[in-house]
Amino acid sequence: MLVKSRPTVSVALLAVFGRSFGNFRDTIQIARRRFGARPAFYPKLQWQIWLLIWAFLTAAAFVCLDTPAGMLRGQWSPGFVQLADFFTQFGLGGWYLIPSALLLVIANLIDWRSLSRRSLMLVYNWTCLAFLVLSAVGLSGLAVNVLKYAIGRARPMYFNDFGVLSLHPFAFDARFAGFPSGHATTMGAVFGVALLLFPKRWYIALPITACIASTRVFVGAHYPSDTVAGFGLGCAFALACGLIFARLGFMFRSTRSGLPVRKETFRLA
Repeated sequence: MLVKSRPTVSVALLAVFGRSFGNFRDTIQIARRRFGARPAFYPKLQWQIWLLIWAFLTAAAFVCLDTPAGMLRGQWSPGFVQLADFFTQFGLGGWYLIPSALLLVIANLIDWRSLSRRSLMLVYNWTCLAFLVLSAVGLSGLAVNVLKYAIGRARPMYFNDFGVLSLHPFAFDARFAGFPSGHATTMGAVFGVALLLFPKRWYIALPITACIASTRVFVGAHYPSDTVAGFGLGCAFALACGLIFARLGFMFRSTRSGLPVRKETFRLA
């Protein structure tokens, strides 16, 4: 019996991998067709203005807050630092990348052709959400790691040795990987995704994500300007991903202004 079961298991595994490859191939073909049929057109985004606002806020944080933050490092109460250290863990990209990747793998192994229309739409929506989170958090995470090591700014824990602005480009040393903050970039991407999905609830998502990003200052890992720069960077990547998704018709639809709006058919339950 054991000898006979091996071919059966092998055939089943081949069928699963074949179905997975077929699902992936179909998704790529759909994306390619839609990219070809829907040229990019974003007439009223005015991204230059938002870029100036981001640069101004980062510069203001650098001028007004970085030096006081460096001087106050290590003077916060132990209880407050412990609380900040707890919440700062939610800025790790793994909280968002790993579930999204697992969800994509599971969805890709499902036999889509055997599902009812309602079930297929549910799988489709969850897959789109997972891919959006994976793209926004993952791509912004790659970008921030390149930037922080290319810039090489010393962290606040070395404020007394190097000062508030000490650059060591391409040192590839964690001591000189302060600008921008990776945790803050992740939270900016999370805020951007929440803003795309629930634009009328931005006043809830912004303080939560901004507070988690700011914990990097209180644990002594980053200056305020590091967190402001990272938060804006992550949010920009999320919104850019939303624009691409809208062009493809995934989750969002484009409007006359070019801004993505969530489709009425996007429901997770």
